[in-house]
Amino acid sequence: MPITRTVHRTCHLCEAMCGLVLDVDDTVAGGAVVAARGDQNDALGRGHICPKGAAIGDGHSDPDRLRHPVRRTPTGWAPIPWEEALDMAADGLRRVQEQYGKDAVAVYLGNPTVHSHGSLFLPLLLKAVGTHNLTSASTVDQRPHEVVSWAVLGHSALIPVPDLDRTDHLLIIGANPLASNGSLMTAGDTPGRLRDIRDRGGRIVVLDPRRTETAHKADEYVPVRPGTDPLLLAALLQVIFDEGLDDPGPLADHVDGLAEVARLVATITPERAAGPTGVDASTIRRLARDFASADRAAAYCRIGTSHQRHATVATWLVLALNVVTGNLDRAGGVMLPTPAFDLVAMTSGGARGRWASRVLGLPEFGGELPVSILADEMTTPGDGQVRAVLVNAGNPVLSTPGGHRLDEALADLDFMVAIDLYVTETTRHADVILPPVGALERSHYDHAFHNLAVRNTARWSPPVFPAPDEQRHDWEVFADLAMRLFRDPDRATTIARRYGDVADVDALVELGLQVGPWGAASTGNGGGLSLDRLRAAPSGIDLGPLQPQLPQRLRTPDQRVHLNAALIVDAFAPAMVDIEQRAAAQPDDRLVLIGRRHVRSNNSWMHNSPRLVRGRGRSAALLHPDDAKRFDVADGGRIRVTSDVGAIEVEVIVTDDVMPGVISIPHGWGHAREGVGWSVAAAAGGASVNDVTDPTLLDDLSGNAALSETLVRIAPVAP
Repeated sequence: MPITRTVHRTCHLCEAMCGLVLDVDDTVAGGAVVAARGDQNDALGRGHICPKGAAIGDGHSDPDRLRHPVRRTPTGWAPIPWEEALDMAADGLRRVQEQYGKDAVAVYLGNPTVHSHGSLFLPLLLKAVGTHNLTSASTVDQRPHEVVSWAVLGHSALIPVPDLDRTDHLLIIGANPLASNGSLMTAGDTPGRLRDIRDRGGRIVVLDPRRTETAHKADEYVPVRPGTDPLLLAALLQVIFDEGLDDPGPLADHVDGLAEVARLVATITPERAAGPTGVDASTIRRLARDFASADRAAAYCRIGTSHQRHATVATWLVLALNVVTGNLDRAGGVMLPTPAFDLVAMTSGGARGRWASRVLGLPEFGGELPVSILADEMTTPGDGQVRAVLVNAGNPVLSTPGGHRLDEALADLDFMVAIDLYVTETTRHADVILPPVGALERSHYDHAFHNLAVRNTARWSPPVFPAPDEQRHDWEVFADLAMRLFRDPDRATTIARRYGDVADVDALVELGLQVGPWGAASTGNGGGLSLDRLRAAPSGIDLGPLQPQLPQRLRTPDQRVHLNAALIVDAFAPAMVDIEQRAAAQPDDRLVLIGRRHVRSNNSWMHNSPRLVRGRGRSAALLHPDDAKRFDVADGGRIRVTSDVGAIEVEVIVTDDVMPGVISIPHGWGHAREGVGWSVAAAAGGASVNDVTDPTLLDDLSGNAALSETLVRIAPVAP
């Protein structure tokens, strides 16, 4: 294909925000991306590109993508005009709420929601729906981090990130940044940044049940049994306090609870932790001493720690480890970014327990309930039973625990609306699907991920291709649907007038930039950061390395670090006992199931790109040779994996990259179901691991799914 122009673009396919340069062909209908390469002038991505970025044009040109609204009919999906589709969606949701109450409608927000700044208009739609049954992908992903930041630092979005560019010692617990490109740690060119740590004489240590891609490149890999991270982390702290290695540094005068942490961990010796965790006592002591003695150290945890029963306690202990050693708010430690569009300043800090789910009584956090409640809320009769669902950019049938139960429950709903680009395993149950324009047909600003970046930058991207006149942006869909749902005409008029002053979502970005820490309103002059300045800088603007910001940036009422947050402190001792008891009681015929991420995948939403689903073992199980021998399983064979809630069949790869007693299966697969509309994904097949994960296994404090504590049996399947 010919190249008619070259454009700069921020990649929207994961959290890394890498800068890309796209060669474009405008001679074909709708335009096409001919090639993509890393933008060498991008301060964050530094010219890096991963396979997802190279395939960024696939979604735009995908023939399976919906380009107009469709409604379900007895003979299949039928296109309908936008006004009719929006009326149908609003009428169906309103009808259910008028008959059964507002909470009879549930809302699910999928992972791609946060990858579009159109979601800045979502609060308008959520206000119009008015349900307490709001859930999102965050509760299978990151909620423990949010709860800890809210309880300790005063705001759920104050999540410290490792200062990768200056650290001397990076301790990674349950994270795999070489596959994720960084998660809750926006770090373009993660491979280069990790390589730089070692090149300058630093050290990288990985604690994980699997020798991940990151662990293979680390200085040291230490296998840890799934679900026991809190015990190991407490033992590290016990050594640091016991040997007098604690030194909070300049932040000491602003921290409450240091003595409380020392008291809590005093009995969690390395000898006590060794058996349950699988890490010998001498290694625990050495890990603690190495971290505490490093000039600049950062402890970082992610999905692995979030997917366990005591995830909030684990995440709190990681933060405590950074605080106790003086590495919070220190160059080379963990720090808080200074984003140009500051979500912390623009949003409330969070709240917990203002209401609870109807069936299981789980508390809300930040206005959301755990997604694990959804199937029970749909299938349990009584007042408040969920009878309709609105899904935005999500595929919970494949990405949330007990997905097969949710699949069945969605099929029995009174009504369902989906805002999505595809007929997926979830949206196939909808009555109407509202597809917004594709990502390359809209402008882009990462309003969320700059708040998690390892370097302060700002970058806005114009649309690569013009949006067709008959299509609508996601923010327009949110606003148009909301206006139809407001029951009070006066309130609708007031809300419409408030948003009517904003011409489009970019105007909201402009407002956020103006009042942000780098904008004209903050700098006091006309030279502050603005959308016009970003338009004139296609590779973005480098705002420099992270800077110390505490205690000023704290959002606790007294501007102090509350390590002694009662919610978490009270849960500590019971968590330690529970971890020990579970480790001791694991049956010999069970394996612990953990997940796995691949650099060419991000949940289920990129599986319709042919070049991103190639290769052996993308959805296979990884099994240690000792377990393969024990269960009579051969490499390349198929096994049946059975839990207390379901069973699947998968290919098996025998490897010593996983610990004995552990089996690793990625989520997001299992596309070969009747009625799905993405042909490449359907052909890729695989099994959905969430057909065996248990939705009742949760972190009590955050409601996050404890996906890495599901116990399973395996057996070979005859050819």
